[in-house]
Amino acid sequence: MPQTPLSEKLRLRLVDKVRGVFNDVEDGEQPVPPSEEALFEKDTPIRMVHADIVAMMVGGIRGLLLQMLHPHALQGVLDHSNFRSDMHGRLRRTARFIAVTSFGHRDDARTAIERVNRIHAAVGGTLPDGDPYSATDPRVLAWVHVAEATSFLAAYMRHVRPDMPGGEQDEYYRQFAIIARALGADPVPTDRREAEAIFRELRADLRTSPEAREIADLVLNQRPQGAPPAVQAMLGAEAVALLPPFARSLLGLERPGLTALPARAATWSMGKTLRWAFRQG
Repeated sequence: MPQTPLSEKLRLRLVDKVRGVFNDVEDGEQPVPPSEEALFEKDTPIRMVHADIVAMMVGGIRGLLLQMLHPHALQGVLDHSNFRSDMHGRLRRTARFIAVTSFGHRDDARTAIERVNRIHAAVGGTLPDGDPYSATDPRVLAWVHVAEATSFLAAYMRHVRPDMPGGEQDEYYRQFAIIARALGADPVPTDRREAEAIFRELRADLRTSPEAREIADLVLNQRPQGAPPAVQAMLGAEAVALLPPFARSLLGLERPGLTALPARAATWSMGKTLRWAFRQG
């Protein structure tokens, strides 16, 4: 159906606003252009999942909350990043890495992976109890990956494709494993069964702490540039609702009660609107 001038103007304004949240437009950063020579073919599971903005935001929040329960991952963030003062910038860089490795030219994807590996090689130190930690630890990287992958897929299935076939879910893990292995993670799941097993195994490494709860509060109450506060509250509520009960308990969070249904409905509506805006033309 042809767009009226007004609806097309509103659509373009919405697209520009969303791109401004994910790209440093003040420094001239542009969205990652999809490439025909990416690591993954067009319309395959990893590109479909990672293309949905709302599901990725909900899944990203869930994944980050889970990652901060690992004392090594948490300490690395506390010691070697400006997360507290520039959380939006850090999250934006993470989103760009995912975009480049999922949609960009394969050479750009490999360059991005090599850059992250160089950064990780310089990240290390000691935990408060004196134990050493390193960002190149394969088991820590495995938790970071499985927390991220399960979260993105869970949010996508909740908000976009509840009936996503099991074979496509397995293919998503298989594709995402290519990036995880290149980053040094081990063990890495290649299907749903392995993802569940590795998640259960690595859960033993998790711990609660005042710092993890502080980061959770910061993430759930952030005010990203260009995003209305109500939007962040809605996405945060959905992410918390998707957390496993043990994680909510460790982080001192409660499952959303009466707000859960309105948040889910609003998130679904926003996702539908954004998919319309980005798929026109």
